[in-house]
Amino acid sequence: MGLQITIPDSLAREIKTANQELLIELLERGLRALKIERALDQYARGGISFGAAAEKAGVSQPELARHAYARDMEPPFSDETVAEELG
Repeated sequence: MGLQITIPDSLAREIKTANQELLIELLERGLRALKIERALDQYARGGISFGAAAEKAGVSQPELARHAYARDMEPPFSDETVAEELG
C-alpha cells in the first residue's frame, strides 16, 4: 500500500536524510501519542469511561493513568490500577 503526503519544505529538509525505519518509528510514535491524547480528551469531556478511553488508545488503564497525570488529570483508581501502582 502506498501513501503520498505533502509536507512543509522545512520538515522535508529535516527528514530527507532519515532512513525508512526511523520514519516508520516516528509515524508509529506520533499515532500512538495522538490516540492517547484524543482518548483522554474524550474522557475529560465525559464522552467515554476511563476504561473505554484506554481501550480506544490501545493502552492499559495504568499506562493511560500515567498520561493523565502528566496532563494534570486525576484518573479514577480501579483495583487493577492500584495493584499495579503498588506492585
